[in-house]
Amino acid sequence: SASEKLRDIIGKEALRFSFLLESDKLEDIQKDMYRALIQMKDGVFQMSKTVLEMSLHTLTLLLEKHYGCPVILLIDEYDVPLDKAFHAGFYNEMVSLIRNLLSVALKSNQALKFAVLTGCLRISKESIFTGLNNLKVYSVTDVQFDEYFGFTDDEVKEMLDYYGFSEKFAETKEWYDGYQFGNVSVYCP
Repeated sequence: SASEKLRDIIGKEALRFSFLLESDKLEDIQKDMYRALIQMKDGVFQMSKTVLEMSLHTLTLLLEKHYGCPVILLIDEYDVPLDKAFHAGFYNEMVSLIRNLLSVALKSNQALKFAVLTGCLRISKESIFTGLNNLKVYSVTDVQFDEYFGFTDDEVKEMLDYYGFSEKFAETKEWYDGYQFGNVSVYCP
């Protein structure tokens, strides 16, 4: 069921790019590759295990060809399926699936400008990403991008002013403030 859920998530994401079927920059075989990502039967995405494992790589290749520039891949909470699998007793199978999916998408992918993976579990070269040697790991203590992991006080005040909710600052601070990245205190985005 976890594999089916991943097919659903990636299939729905692929559907956002349905314009690729009409792209004059893609060849018919590339459009067939896209169709394999979105093929459904009885409301369920039908991509094979191989198509699933290649899916992110395929999407980056097709989007790079369509737009003529490298793609930025954003994957939020990459580690959630691993944690759920650990607690449900199928961790090894999930590690294999995630390793194959991400290694293919991230390693030597010429269509990729860069990728950002977020999660609570630290990524290391010795982890599930064996074979990847160009990882740069930033933790909550690093200052290089600290203000980009949430909203600062000034940004929250500006947004509240813009939407006419200036009087809600204290309540917003109470609900969403309290995250510390590097040297910056931020609100959960």
